Order: sequence, then structure tokens, then C-alpha cells
Amino acid sequence: MKLTISNLCKTYPNGVKALDNVNLELSNGMFGLLGPNGAGKSSLMRTLATLQEADSGSAILGDIDILNEPKKVRATLGYLPQEFGVYPKISASQLLDHLAILKGVRNKGERKDLVNYLLQKVNLTDHKDKSVKGFSGGMKQRVGIAQALIGDPKLIIVDEPTAGLDPGERNRFHNLLAEVGEEVIVILSTHIVDDVRELCNNMAIMNLGKIVFNGQPEDALQELNGQVWRKTIDRSEKEVYKTNYNVISDKMVAGKPQIHILSNTNPGDGFVEVPPNLEDVFFTKIH
Repeated sequence: MKLTISNLCKTYPNGVKALDNVNLELSNGMFGLLGPNGAGKSSLMRTLATLQEADSGSAILGDIDILNEPKKVRATLGYLPQEFGVYPKISASQLLDHLAILKGVRNKGERKDLVNYLLQKVNLTDHKDKSVKGFSGGMKQRVGIAQALIGDPKLIIVDEPTAGLDPGERNRFHNLLAEVGEEVIVILSTHIVDDVRELCNNMAIMNLGKIVFNGQPEDALQELNGQVWRKTIDRSEKEVYKTNYNVISDKMVAGKPQIHILSNTNPGDGFVEVPPNLEDVFFTKIH
């Protein structure tokens, strides 16, 4: 199965160009879509999920025209939005049974078997009769993946799935996504660099509605070899360094700012060359 996106454009009434000639080709497996808030990631996901229309361009899933055949797309789509709402007081098994009905699974026995299979797959069998409203964030996300698997989808879209999860829940969710991604196209839209580094063989970076990188993480890292330098500085020095160097990122380490700069030659001044990471790639591409 292939998903081919060609020259996709979307401008909102307020003039914001959310999608600016987006071109991507995806095959089975985990595909990471990185970008800061407002980059256009959710606009692309909503367009592919047939929740909004594009102004121009095309998106073809196998032999389905996503923009012109939304009903066909929905029959083969799994979607976990950024905010996965749940009905109050409904149990996990009741929720999945209800969503299976909406997906066209009419036979009661078939639905029961499907719900039990999904709950087992996401490791929630022991919680099937508990109210989803009382679940932890990670458990709710696992229910979200379970509902996205209803109907044997060929494309699964997950939008910012690990935001707000604690480390344990995040690891469990990663393992689940990796298993799901072996058989279908899974688009992981996120601003969390570690999610992409740990899960995806292919990725793209979006900024201001444009694709600014498309390829394998290793290729992106290779581009920066020998160009990333690190130094720990005082907080009062940050603006000076930003003025004098091409600072691509700064973060607090042991209570002090640690900056990474981009330079083709040794900048001296106490900087140490370090291997580039995906965070360096991300900040370089969106600067």
C-alpha cells in the first residue's frame, strides 16, 4: 500500500497558509511527521482523515482518491486525534462496541470477538468493564489505538499521541505503535523529536506549511556531521552567544544553559564538537 501526496495546498479564511505544496510518498511502516506547533501537521492529518478539504493538490491511498472519495477512505482509515474524547461513565468494552457499530460491524458475536481481540492487543482486558473516563492518559491512548484498528485499516494517523504521558506510559505506547506499524502505514504526527527517533525509519519535517526535510533520519544526521558544537554557558551569556554564533538550540543541563551551534569550522572559544542528533536536525530545519 502506498500513500502519495502531491502539491497539497490549504489556506484558511484568516489567510494562514497551512499547507503549501506538500509532497510526500509513504509505504507500510512508521512515518514520523515532525514540526513545531503551527507548522501545518494537524492540517495535513485532518485533510488525510477527510475532516477538512484541501484547496488543491491530490492524495491517493492505493487506488482511493482521498479528496474525492471520502467514504472509501473512512472505511480503511484509523484515526487517533490529538484530543481523543470519551463518553462519560462508559466502559472500554462498551465504547469499542459502539464504535465498531459505527464502523459497520453489525453482527453482535463478531463485534464481541473483535472487542475482546482489541482489548487484548492493547493490554486492557483486565480493565474492560471500567469507565474509560477514569483511565490514565496512557490507558486512554491505548483505547484510542484500539478504536483506530477497527475495520482492518490500511492507513492509521496518530496526532501528538504521547503528549502528556509519563515515561512508562510513553514506552508502552511506543511498543504498541511499533507493533501496529509492521503491517500498515502509520503516520506519527508530533513535535517530540524522541518519538520519531525511537520509532520511525522515515520522516519529514514541516514548518510554516512546507516540507523542509523528507527522508531517513540517518540521512538528516549525516548532513550535519562535523558541524555541531556544544558549550555550557552562564544564563547571562545567552544573548551574546546568540548574537555571535549560529545557535540552533539551548537547553538547561544541571541548572546551566547548554547551547548547540552550527559551524563548518572549529569555532574555538571552548566549544566541543558533538555528534548531531535529531533535535539538532529539527532546529536547523525550522530556523
